[in-house]
Amino acid sequence: MASPRVLVYGGKGALGCVIVDHFKSQNWWVASIDMRENEGADVNITVDVTASLLEQEAAVSKQVDQVLDGSKLDAVLCVAGGWAGGNAASDEFVKNYDMMTKQSAWTSVIAAHVAALHLKEGGALVLTGAQPAVGGTAGMIGYGMAKASVHQLVKSLAADNSGLPSKSFVGAILPVTMDTPMNRKFMPDADHTTWTSLPYVAELLMKWSTDKERPDNGSLVQLFTKNNNTSLVNA
Repeated sequence: MASPRVLVYGGKGALGCVIVDHFKSQNWWVASIDMRENEGADVNITVDVTASLLEQEAAVSKQVDQVLDGSKLDAVLCVAGGWAGGNAASDEFVKNYDMMTKQSAWTSVIAAHVAALHLKEGGALVLTGAQPAVGGTAGMIGYGMAKASVHQLVKSLAADNSGLPSKSFVGAILPVTMDTPMNRKFMPDADHTTWTSLPYVAELLMKWSTDKERPDNGSLVQLFTKNNNTSLVNA
């Protein structure tokens, strides 16, 4: 029996690396899409982040076609993204909006298109939103706008005639703060017991990818962590 297949968009980031390793440990075939290669993945598709959205999509789609060669994916997981602050008066306001859109919205749109073409019936597409973007984000407007667009994309993909294969699941994780090395570096004095662990997220995505404990289609699942315990709450 062939191994199940997952594509991890953002597979070289902090969360992406943990997800790649976790799925590999469960004998999945794993493809990583990122700026840099993840040596732990079976296949790497590298993206030129200086290219336009249309150029990035064309390059990714061509390479996915080649590596899959007609095979279908069990799951597409987009955990690409980043963070930048700034209100409307900031000198970095427009620049950061542009960067956040490229890192979160562009990657999600390309992942959604790949899923529409290559996901198997009943497969899973999971994107990464953000809990703060459920409401206003005055101190990080560009980030909030980019993540809110991901939330809208999930709702659209869950609707009829979205283009996704029949019986497929689409949802988003909406973390508050994830326990990454960069977050620890820049927020050493924060309460780390309120940060969501990366292995927890990897295990959650494994469950959804194998049709276990999936929430309703189109769910935006907030990840609230307290005393190192994470609870899931639909937005």
